[in-house]
Amino acid sequence: MCGVDHEGHPVGGSGFGCSSGEPTELTADSVADFLAGEEEIRRTAAGFIGYGQTRPGDRVLIGIDNQYEYEAVTPIADALRRRGASVDVVVVDIGPDREFNELDELGVLIRREDRRLNPRRWDAVPRVQELAAHGKYDLLVHKKGGGIPNTPFRYEAIPWLSLEHLVNEATTYPRELHTLINEVAWEPFHSTGLGGTVHLTDPEGTDLTYTLNEDYFDGTRRSYGSEPFWGHLLAHGPTPILPDEDARGVVAGTLSHFSKAYPKIELTVEKGRIVSVGGGGEYGRAWTDLLEESNSIKYPCFPEPGLFYLWEVAIGTHPLIQRPSSIKHLSSGGFEYERRRSGVVHMGFGTRWGGEEEDWAAKQGLVYGHLHVHLNFATLTITTRSGEEITVIKDGRLTALDAPQVRETAARYGDPDSLLKELWIPQVPGITAPGNYNDYAANPAKYVYA
Repeated sequence: MCGVDHEGHPVGGSGFGCSSGEPTELTADSVADFLAGEEEIRRTAAGFIGYGQTRPGDRVLIGIDNQYEYEAVTPIADALRRRGASVDVVVVDIGPDREFNELDELGVLIRREDRRLNPRRWDAVPRVQELAAHGKYDLLVHKKGGGIPNTPFRYEAIPWLSLEHLVNEATTYPRELHTLINEVAWEPFHSTGLGGTVHLTDPEGTDLTYTLNEDYFDGTRRSYGSEPFWGHLLAHGPTPILPDEDARGVVAGTLSHFSKAYPKIELTVEKGRIVSVGGGGEYGRAWTDLLEESNSIKYPCFPEPGLFYLWEVAIGTHPLIQRPSSIKHLSSGGFEYERRRSGVVHMGFGTRWGGEEEDWAAKQGLVYGHLHVHLNFATLTITTRSGEEITVIKDGRLTALDAPQVRETAARYGDPDSLLKELWIPQVPGITAPGNYNDYAANPAKYVYA
């Protein structure tokens, strides 16, 4: 088996077999070896997480909650200790694990008060940050996702909730290769396609069109420029939304980040804003209530009253991400992990995570946050101003994976076909599996959790 050498560096394809290019079996020890030898990089999306600046004598605090699998934390702590750091682990109690319901997405994303008083799922826990500051730690490893706060100490996320997440082949994927995939996929959005028209469709019912407005690239929007937002390519400009926003059509699906799979929802969008919600079971009814509650509120980040403007059309870029086997329970992270898989698109409507508009709403006790719908089989094209059509995603496959320069780079690490093939494809009746899609759409939980 080929994986990592005695210094923790990948050999034979960074977790792939030396000759066959097939994924090798990773273990907690081999991942710890890999991490111990890694150079610095900030985001999991283009390599390993950014713990590499840790030096002998550093003090590290890992802050997790009781729904993490401790077996996934141990290899990280061990690797940091091998680098000469001392490591403390603190566990926050967030309640017992349980099965998902359809309203969990709202519970973890929607707020009407200061999010620091009632942290959302991906927010930092204030007392953990305070402990890191008062204890004069050099690195805090905390948070499942979202933006990294500005702090006097180094700060990185810990998105692996279980050992199954951590020992996935994506963890030791060649960084150079994944970086290139992101760069190739991002090029049409910030360069050749600017000013063109985006058309997004999906066999579950999405059909959306909007202008790729170059004014979103004015340099004032975080994570929206010439450099990709690694592993989370934003195919639409983030807030503040422009006055001439023209997104129109329907967004449909059965999955969000953090809830039970729900009956198919259909969101009708005009001028970038949801004007009606159809279907969706309990999730759809609750979203309708929020739509009515916020319809008359003029948020500073939106051109007209209303909360649910489209800004997040986020594209995953990693072919080896897969859905965890324990998907039914909160501790699995739900569908949030799989959104990183290449070609999966998650649509977000509402305020931007941690944006100034959220602070504005919280001070007034107004509703804020954003909700999601996932598209697993999207086709996304850009028609340029000159009439050229660029296909970024085709039937759920990120076309950057087939670019000659990507395949050439992959060949340096193993078999390109194995390195660039999706490890997991959702099985949905009538789309990728036998059966009738309408049966699935009426009760997707029956199939997802089977």
